[in-house]
Amino acid sequence: MIFKLTAYLSLAPVLLFVLLSVQAVILIVFNYYFPDLLFHPMP
Repeated sequence: MIFKLTAYLSLAPVLLFVLLSVQAVILIVFNYYFPDLLFHPMP
């Protein structure tokens, strides 16, 4: 039981870092192809 708990506690921050990194990349790529209209106003 102790081994599973320590494995979970060591794995959770790694999964959180990976998921947040993937989400950041998705948002950056989305904003690259569809930029914000505040900085690129439509004519």
